[in-house]
Amino acid sequence: MTQESILNVAVNVPLSRLFDYLPPAGNSRVQAGARVLIPFGRRDVVGLVVGVSDTSGIPFPQIKRAHAVLDDKPLLSDEALWLIRFTSDYYHHPIGEVAAAALPALLRKGRALHPRVEFIAISDTGSNADIELLAKRAPKQAELLTVLADAAGNGIDVEALTEALPNWRRVAKPLLQKGLVTRFEGRADNKDPVHDLVPAAGPKLNDEQQAAVTAVRTASGFAAFLLDGVTGSGKTEVYLHLIEDVLDNNDQVLVLVPEIGLTPQLVSRFRSRLGLEPALLHSGLSDLERLSAWRRARSGEARLVVGTRSAVFTPLPNAKLIIVDEEHDHSFKQQEGLRYSARDLAIARANHSAIPIVLGTATPTLEMLKHCGDENYTHLLLPRRAGGARPPVMRIIDVSRTPTEDSLSDVLTKAITEHLSNNGQVLLFLNRRGFAPTLICPACGHVAECRRCDSRMTVHARAQQLRCHHCADARPLDDTCSECGSAVRLLGAGTERLEEALIRRLPGRTIKRIDSDSTQRRGAIDKALSEATLGNAEILVGTQMLSKGHHFPKLTLVGVINADQGLFGTDFRSDERMAQSIVQVSGRAGRENIPGEVLIQTAFPEHPFWRRLIDGGYAGVSADALEERAATHWPPYSHLALIRAAAHKRVDAHAFLNTAKRLSEEVSITDVRLLGPVDAVMARKAGRYRAQLLLQTGDRKALHALLRQLRPALESEPAVRRVRWSIDVDPIELF
Repeated sequence: MTQESILNVAVNVPLSRLFDYLPPAGNSRVQAGARVLIPFGRRDVVGLVVGVSDTSGIPFPQIKRAHAVLDDKPLLSDEALWLIRFTSDYYHHPIGEVAAAALPALLRKGRALHPRVEFIAISDTGSNADIELLAKRAPKQAELLTVLADAAGNGIDVEALTEALPNWRRVAKPLLQKGLVTRFEGRADNKDPVHDLVPAAGPKLNDEQQAAVTAVRTASGFAAFLLDGVTGSGKTEVYLHLIEDVLDNNDQVLVLVPEIGLTPQLVSRFRSRLGLEPALLHSGLSDLERLSAWRRARSGEARLVVGTRSAVFTPLPNAKLIIVDEEHDHSFKQQEGLRYSARDLAIARANHSAIPIVLGTATPTLEMLKHCGDENYTHLLLPRRAGGARPPVMRIIDVSRTPTEDSLSDVLTKAITEHLSNNGQVLLFLNRRGFAPTLICPACGHVAECRRCDSRMTVHARAQQLRCHHCADARPLDDTCSECGSAVRLLGAGTERLEEALIRRLPGRTIKRIDSDSTQRRGAIDKALSEATLGNAEILVGTQMLSKGHHFPKLTLVGVINADQGLFGTDFRSDERMAQSIVQVSGRAGRENIPGEVLIQTAFPEHPFWRRLIDGGYAGVSADALEERAATHWPPYSHLALIRAAAHKRVDAHAFLNTAKRLSEEVSITDVRLLGPVDAVMARKAGRYRAQLLLQTGDRKALHALLRQLRPALESEPAVRRVRWSIDVDPIELF
C-alpha cells in the first residue's frame, strides 16, 4: 500500500510551525494553496495547505486526517504562497497568522470563494405600487421600496442593505407579507456594475515626467524606482502613463496607498483617465465587498487594484507593475500583531516576480535615499511643480515674541483674513485632536491622567468627556480637581478647540474640521474631503489626515499651529518625520496658479532645523540626517529588531525579556548588540506594563540568524504564558 501524501497546513495560532495532516478519506489529490477543515485540539478550524510532502516528523499512524477540502482548486498561487512564507521568515512571525492576514475575512472563516448570500428584491407587485401614496402613511417602507427599485430585479444582498438601511428588517416584514418584496438566495458574484467610461485625455508631460516614464518603460525585469517629486509635481501623471502601458497589454497593476482617505481622489482620477473601475481593497468595505474585489483581482478580471496595507497580499496572476504612493507614510507599517511593512513586502514581491516597482513621494525615507545612493534603486527627480505652479513661500512666526491667543498669533490671524478676502482657502494644521491635551489644577498642579496608561487624558469638550487616545478609556469631564477640589482649567489646544476659536473670531466663515473624531461614520471622510476639494469649506482644520496627498485647488495658505512637537523628540527619526510632516502639509498650498504661503508658528525660531528646512528644503534636512545616522550607526546604516513584552506586572515583562536576552547570548552571534531590557517610553498602556529589548547590528543576515533560533525558543519558555510579546523587525517606532 502506497503511503499517502502529508499536508503541511498553516493554522491561525501563535506557533512558528506547520501542522501535518492526512488528506480527507477519498480525496488524496489536495494541492498547496487550498483550504482544509481540520481537527485542532477540541475544535475544527480552517487551515491553509502551504505544502505537500512525503514525510513527517510524526509517526504515520498518529497523523490526524483532515475533515474536508474547502477548495476544488488551489485558492492561492505559488507566488502568493511564496509571499506568505517570505513574510513569515523575514518578520519571524507564525506562518498561520500570516496566512490568515493574507486572506479576506470570509475565506478565513471557511466561506466559499463564491458564497451563497441572501438577497432582497422588489417584486412585480412592488414595482407597480404607488410609492408616493405609501410614503404618506409608511415613509420607511417607501424608502426601502425606492432603494430596491433602484437595484431593478437584481436585488441587494442583505449585508449591503444593512449598510444602507440599518433597520430594514423590521420595515421589510409587512412588505414581504404583502408580496411587495421577495427574498431569495444567490451566489455572491464577482461582477461589479459595468460603467461605460470614456478615458479623458491628460496634460502633456514635462521633460522630467517624460524621463521618469521612459526610465520605467525601458526597465527589464525587477527594477525599483524612487519617484522623488515635490508636492504638485505630477507624480500621479507618471503613474497614469505607466498604468496605461500595462492595461494596454491586458495585464494587472497594484497600487498601494497608505490610508483609505487618499483613495477617493486617486480612484476618481484613475476612473476618469483610464476609463475603468478599479477594484478597491481597504478596511472601509464590507466583508462581501472585499471578497468580491479580491476574487476579481485573483481571476485577473480586475486589471487595476487599489488598496491599503493588506492589499499587498492580493493574488494577481498577471501583475506587471506595482506602485507605492507616499512610500514614506508610516501607515504602511502594521503596528500590531504581524508587524510587516507593506512597502517593503511590495518591493520583495516585485523582485520575486521580476517586475518594476515605483515608490512615489515628496519626502523620501532615508532608507530609500540610501538605496539610491548605493545604486540599488533608481532615483527619479521631479523638482518642479507641474503646469508652472510655484512652490509656496515658507515663513517662521516666533510665538515667543508674538504671543498667541487660542493658539493663533496675530500674524497668522491677519494672513488668514487676507487669504479669505482674496477668495483663497486656508488649512490650519495641528496634529492633536480633541479640545485640549491637558486638564490641570492651577492650585495643586494635579493633571488628569488615564487610569490605565502613563498618559494624560485629552479633553473632548463637545462630548463633555476626558478620553485617552492610547487605550480609548473615557470618563466625564471634571469641573473640579479630584485632589484638592479647586476649579480646573484647560491647557493647550487640540483641533476641536482651534475650530471653536475660529468660529468665534471669524463669524460667518465656513469651517470644516477633519480628524479621526469628526470622520468616524462610514463615508464621512469621503464627504469631508469632497467639500474641501470643491472649496465649500473656507477654512480646514485638521491633523495628519489633511497632509497626505490631497489636492485642494483653492488652498492658498497653510498655517502650522504648533511646530515644536517634533523638535525635541526621543526617537532618532524625529527630524526626518517632522520635516516630512511639514513639507507634506505645506505642499497643499498653491497647487494651481495661485501663489501659496506657509506660516509656521514656533517658540524656537533659532533652532538649526528651521534654517536647514527653509534653505535646503526636505533634501537639505535628509542629507544632514543621513550624515548623522552614518556617524551614529542608526538605520539605514544598521538594522534593528525590537522584542516587546507587555504584562499585568512589570516584573513579568522584564523577566521575559531577560530570558530573551539570555537566550540570545547563548546563540553566540557576536555581531548583534543587545540593548536593554528597558521600560517603554510609555511604560503602562491599557493596564499592561510594557518593556522592550533592542537588537542592533550592521549585518542583516546575523540579525535574522539570531531571530530564527530565538523565536521558537521563546515560544517554549514557561514565562511566555504571563506576557504578550512580539518581534518587530525594522521597527519604525522605538517605544
